[in-house]
Amino acid sequence: MLSQSTINMLQETLNMFVFLAVELTLLFLAISYLVGVLQEYIPPSKIQSILSSKNGKGYLVAGFLGAITPFCSCSTIPFLKGLLRAKAGFGTMMVFLFASPLLNPIIIGLFAVTFGLKVTLFYFVMAMGVSVIAGYTLERLGFEKYIKAEAYEEPKPSCCGTSCGAKPASVSKWRRIWNATWKDFKKVLPYLIGGIAVGSMIYGFMPTEFVAKVASDSNPFAVPIAAIIGIPLYIRAEAVIPLSAALAAKGMGLGAVMALIIGSAGASLTEVILLKSLFKNQMIIAFLTVIITMAIGAGYLYGFIFS
Repeated sequence: MLSQSTINMLQETLNMFVFLAVELTLLFLAISYLVGVLQEYIPPSKIQSILSSKNGKGYLVAGFLGAITPFCSCSTIPFLKGLLRAKAGFGTMMVFLFASPLLNPIIIGLFAVTFGLKVTLFYFVMAMGVSVIAGYTLERLGFEKYIKAEAYEEPKPSCCGTSCGAKPASVSKWRRIWNATWKDFKKVLPYLIGGIAVGSMIYGFMPTEFVAKVASDSNPFAVPIAAIIGIPLYIRAEAVIPLSAALAAKGMGLGAVMALIIGSAGASLTEVILLKSLFKNQMIIAFLTVIITMAIGAGYLYGFIFS
């Protein structure tokens, strides 16, 4: 026979799961469809032309490009390879690489819904600023030499975010965008539901005292620990946001939450593995260093400004 406390925890878990599942599903579909509409009107050739420019605006443009491009890793890497073949600037390409997984509309939307506009704005400014500075610095340091020769080869066709094959004339572009949106949603649904489930269970069952002791603002090592464990912990933002929200609700400091999200969303194991096909080890190390530094810096700075 279950005790009353266990029943209460199960009820809290179920309520949180239903709330997040409905809210985040609607948000995911709406923003994904908007991304598809934007892609219809921003051709790759135009983007590559802008990023190939030699003026300083290219860096900022690359950051905002990362904020509107597809959110799945299977489309980020082929797009990056397309920029390499188009001889876009190395620094601007790196800005895109850093910013794309961190600033895509899905994660920004989930951030705003889960943590509020103030935290979202801080996150956006930090991610954009460090991405631009890192891209510029890596170009000045000559890290372009650590791109593998095979990275410039013609990529295989990618179907991520679009329908493969010819587009039937009888199907309107709006219908095609919705079909692609629904296809993407089905792909990420296991991650989304899994993240919500884990987050809800943590919210309902994890002892507040344990979280407060390990990852509260009183622990000076909470931020770097969260930044480092975030990388192997998770591969998609759809799961880490609900998980982080549950941890924050249980007492985890928002600085550590910020570090955890940047570490996991900015440098997932899957992305690092894919980047190995494009970059030499020196560039991989530089990439991870930037993400971990960004995560730790954002975590401590958030605690300093808002505590």
